[in-house]
Amino acid sequence: MSSEVDHPQHYRADTGYEAIDVIEAWGLGFCLGNTVKYISRAGRKDREKEIQDLEKAQWYLARHITRLRGGRSKT
Repeated sequence: MSSEVDHPQHYRADTGYEAIDVIEAWGLGFCLGNTVKYISRAGRKDREKEIQDLEKAQWYLARHITRLRGGRSKT
């Protein structure tokens, strides 16, 4: 598999870790996993979309908090 599919540069933080490795090691699940993913990649693929990446992380975190509180997400 090509590196653009399997290990694109914007997936790997300067530390050498990929978000997926952290997500799986910590057993974060979908919403928290996506929160970590968007934070770790924010602005790395497209600098002009850094705020959008962080807003996506915020959305997934808010959804997880809503579920913990026993609420239902509106999506």
